[in-house]
Amino acid sequence: MKQLRALSGFILLTMAVLATARPKAGPEQKCKSGPVDLVFLIDSSRSVRPHEFETMRKFMIDILNTLDIGLDTTRVGVVQYSSQVRSEFFLKTHSKLDSMVKGINEIIPLAQGTMTGLAIKYMMNEAFTIEQGDRPKVPNVAVIVTDGRPQDRVAEVAAEAREKGIEIFAVGVARADMASLRAMASPPFEDHVFLVESFDLIHQFGLQFQDKLCGVDLCLESDHGCEHICESSPGSYQCLCLPGYTLNDDGKTCAAIDLCAEGKHDCEQVCVSSPGSFTCDCNKGYQLNDDKKTCSTIDLCAEGKHDCEQICISAPGVFTCDCNKGFKLNQDKKTCTNMEMCNTVEHGCEHQCVNTPGSYYCICPEGQLLQEDGKSCGTCKSANIDLVLVIDGSKSVRPQNFELVKKFVNQVVDSLDVSAHGTRVGLVQYSSRVRTEFPLNMYHTAEEIKAAVMKVEYMEKGTMTGLALKHMLENSFSEAEGARPASRNIPRVGLVFTDGRSQDDISEYAKKAKEAGITMYAVGVGKAVEDELREIASEPVEKHFYYTTDFSAISTIAENLKLNICPEESQGEIEVKDPCACENLVEFQQATMNSLEQLTQKHIL
Repeated sequence: MKQLRALSGFILLTMAVLATARPKAGPEQKCKSGPVDLVFLIDSSRSVRPHEFETMRKFMIDILNTLDIGLDTTRVGVVQYSSQVRSEFFLKTHSKLDSMVKGINEIIPLAQGTMTGLAIKYMMNEAFTIEQGDRPKVPNVAVIVTDGRPQDRVAEVAAEAREKGIEIFAVGVARADMASLRAMASPPFEDHVFLVESFDLIHQFGLQFQDKLCGVDLCLESDHGCEHICESSPGSYQCLCLPGYTLNDDGKTCAAIDLCAEGKHDCEQVCVSSPGSFTCDCNKGYQLNDDKKTCSTIDLCAEGKHDCEQICISAPGVFTCDCNKGFKLNQDKKTCTNMEMCNTVEHGCEHQCVNTPGSYYCICPEGQLLQEDGKSCGTCKSANIDLVLVIDGSKSVRPQNFELVKKFVNQVVDSLDVSAHGTRVGLVQYSSRVRTEFPLNMYHTAEEIKAAVMKVEYMEKGTMTGLALKHMLENSFSEAEGARPASRNIPRVGLVFTDGRSQDDISEYAKKAKEAGITMYAVGVGKAVEDELREIASEPVEKHFYYTTDFSAISTIAENLKLNICPEESQGEIEVKDPCACENLVEFQQATMNSLEQLTQKHIL
């Protein structure tokens, strides 16, 4: 292709460029563009009205006035076409501007059809020939101006012309067909296709065209679109790429040369690409050898780069920890807990030592109680417990009954030996959500607890007993909220008070609470469901759940709830009767509370 192929970026279609276009060069200000062979191919079909043809005639003359016309500089030819093609003058015909203008003014329109394809073929085979003045190694430029759809095929002949090195600009006016313009023009289309609404606006193309031929530095003064490098030449530019990149088909953007993707490397494991180059790397757990290509395993255990307390198990670049027999790996996956401390320490248990993870505790035979030293056994001991009361504050309880519930709690507190080192009490209220009213470690006297209970505000809303059990297990009996460490063997007791069916599942956390060693009591009133009470209560179930039909009777339960009692102080085991079969509610309450006293001793055991 000839040199003017580089003119592919010359048309700037934005109005900003039009607004700042330089004034038309006069006779004393000729454009020094270098030699160009330029042919105008103008549509003179019957659809082009006389005044429109005159505008097109003026358009050509305005462009010629800016050019350095001469046989050694810019040569110009004009071909008009309709149903036939006629050359008005060839490239060799005129060497002076005046004679060219005269020739253009003498053109008579053919006023027939629109055979654009035939005209392009004529231009290629006749106008751009050596016989008619075409110069070898001088850029060939064709400007096609048309106002309608071609009546013949243009794509094939235009492609042939472009292959011969002719740079084609297609200027469409009014009714011109955009698809046909794109079929004729050289790529990129945004630089070679120009469409205006009327012949009166065709001068806009002329202003920009003369900018191109007059040597504007398009790299500086245009939106050239080159991604990396714009290389300017008179009236044109070309895009180049940085080292390691290759120019894409659009002639503007660049793509990195990826040697890794092309398989042009000798890395053993990982190839890291950079434009036109690469480096080698290794998979996780391996390190790059001195040859910068191959990899070897990283053994962190052998290198001592681990923090396992007992056993280190190596894998490439990583390790896992394990423990010796009799130990269990902790959640930190590094340290170990002795699971058999009874066999490895002097535990001092009088009767029996029971292993727990990382610790142990002592137990006594049936009928005896563990003493304050946590090791010896005896017949009696003041019962110290961690007690959490979980009370139902749902809407069905109603405000007046909630006050009775608070009095019930305080009656229970009155029966306890409350102190920091004795019995601790925490209170949780629940409805559709759960709220800790006070934790186990907040108050250390019965008076403080009772005062706090009376200030508790009624929540109302739903009955999420399962959520309350979860909260009790995970929060209320945590050491953070005042529960004493399990190693001290302080009994943990949970008492759930409810007046209706739970709106969520209670099974999971009722089971988990008991599995955690919490002795669970369930007290139900009114519409409380016996099956749920039984599921909450510890074994034996009959001794750990209580029921009454209305709130007025709960005070009787509280009066008989004594958790600090020795076996010899109890009144003996009393049969727990079916509350529905009781003829006397007070008799039932007395019987159940006396039974609860004896169950407290089990906590101590």
